[in-house]
Amino acid sequence: MNSLHRFMQSRGYIITLFAVLLLLSTMIVIAQVGASTKDDAKNGRLITIHDRGDEKVILTHAQTVRDALTDAGVQVTAEDQVEPQLDNSLVATDYTVNIYRARPVIVVDGMVRQKVMTAAQTPEGISKAAGVTLHHEDKTTLDASDDIVSDGASIMLTIDRATEFTLNLYGTETTAYSHEKTVGAMLEKKGIKLGSNDSLSVPASTPLTANMAVEIWRNGVQTTTVEEDIAFTTRQTQDADQPTSYKKVQTAGVKGKKTVTYEITMQNGKEVSRKVIQSVTTVEPQEQVEIVGAKPSFSGDFAAALAKLRACESGGNYANKKNPNYRGAYQFGYTTWGNKYGIYDPADASPAQQDQAARELYVRRGWQPWPNCGANLPDTYR
Repeated sequence: MNSLHRFMQSRGYIITLFAVLLLLSTMIVIAQVGASTKDDAKNGRLITIHDRGDEKVILTHAQTVRDALTDAGVQVTAEDQVEPQLDNSLVATDYTVNIYRARPVIVVDGMVRQKVMTAAQTPEGISKAAGVTLHHEDKTTLDASDDIVSDGASIMLTIDRATEFTLNLYGTETTAYSHEKTVGAMLEKKGIKLGSNDSLSVPASTPLTANMAVEIWRNGVQTTTVEEDIAFTTRQTQDADQPTSYKKVQTAGVKGKKTVTYEITMQNGKEVSRKVIQSVTTVEPQEQVEIVGAKPSFSGDFAAALAKLRACESGGNYANKKNPNYRGAYQFGYTTWGNKYGIYDPADASPAQQDQAARELYVRRGWQPWPNCGANLPDTYR
């Protein structure tokens, strides 16, 4: 029994000793790794540069990609693309830098052909550099130029545009694009399946053409929400130093916006009724201010004749409203006045505006509109 006890004690000692030795070994390895890392940072960073198929390796203490390229004697232009970016900080000990050089690329978009300098490698990147918008449905081909001498470029991007059309899906209208030849093929490609109560505005076999409208409606009552304009109002300010023909926009009006929800009843794919169930103003319209002239454009004998006419018709009172049908200094009827200058009631117009209106009416019809008061006035001013 004592022998067994001594054996167990001896075995425990050996295990403990082994654990201590293992711990010391681990600490030594960690210390060596730390020392190695410090030595690497002290000795510099290893940078591998890929540029136009060539590989260059340097050891540098540079702090940024830009400085590393400078140390390597590698120059880049503003059009070139560098990954990682030039101003990225270098914190690790090993980096790979890729340089994509800008080169001329011919971009053919329908009848438009242009050359752009770009380092972009994808059709999307090249199109963006050329200021060309690509849609998801457009097709692109990146190939060798068909006329290197004339183009001055060896690469050509050709864009095959999808057909643009308007798609109204249950009251929601969007601009859509497709390369399919017929409306039915387009719907299948876009995963749009017609329900038993749905109606298509054109036969599915109809050729899909540019700017056409394709509508899908569900028979019965449905709602649609659209954005509409709100007209701005106009306020006029009179300038007595300008002739009545003068008009100047002092502050341009701005249309407002409103979101309108309609309840629409459809039958056989056609709208049979529509009513507004909600209207919310999202942008208030801004009033337009106009300056209009108020200075009479005549004088002399004709001005004296008008003064006699006013005195006879209204006692010279420009604001005369005694008669419900004939108003102002010249007793204009509402039909004759015709909402002139945007003013409904002639008596609300300025004296200069009423004088000018009388002048214009006289030029067209003489004194006939004033059969009593104009009878004794000379008709010699037209």
